[in-house]
Amino acid sequence: MKVYGLQKLTLLDFPEHTAATVFTGGCNLRCPFCHNAPLVTGLQDFECYEEDYVLEFLKKRRGILDGLAITGGEPLLQPDIRQFIERVRELGFAIKLDTNGCFPEKLKELAGAGLLDYVAVDVKNSKEKYPMTVGREDVDVEKIEESVSFLLSGSVPFEFRTTVVKELHEVGDIGKIGQWIQGAGRYFLQNFVDSGDLIRTGFHPHDKAILNEMLAEAKRYVPGAELRGV
Repeated sequence: MKVYGLQKLTLLDFPEHTAATVFTGGCNLRCPFCHNAPLVTGLQDFECYEEDYVLEFLKKRRGILDGLAITGGEPLLQPDIRQFIERVRELGFAIKLDTNGCFPEKLKELAGAGLLDYVAVDVKNSKEKYPMTVGREDVDVEKIEESVSFLLSGSVPFEFRTTVVKELHEVGDIGKIGQWIQGAGRYFLQNFVDSGDLIRTGFHPHDKAILNEMLAEAKRYVPGAELRGV
């Protein structure tokens, strides 16, 4: 599997683990506010790490790190992600997967094989606003619904999260998301941060008062909802 970024230490990306993070390239969505936009549209500008390089790094960090977070882009686009995870697990590392939820079959396959210790799904918006939020009119929301339902069944520890953008999200949208994911233990609202390298410009964060209103709305359906990074 090709890796387009390696963060050698994170205490934040993988709950309760000291981990490294690898970034895969490419995504099926075009969220205009994506903070990792170069991994979606500008892979030619990234150094590519071969799988063996990452595995050698992890071998040397055994006893210091105990987990690996896999993010993107969209990791489940990688045809050989299962083989990569199997090799990482053989080294004794726990695996966290970040995904947009568009590939429930692959998610179920990896979870069913016992290869995932934690999954984070970005729920981009209320169902009716998905196309405008992800930049794809043809997005198959039913696939995302399938991934959400699978995680709610309790097969693997998970969290849902939504990055809220002033131009795309209203308080009512968070209520609709909350109804959708009701039963989840963890749901995080993250305020948009302009990385300076977005797919489109013109987006802004919400102010703290609106964030608190959104959190209160989320808690109506997911009592464990929290603000993250605020």
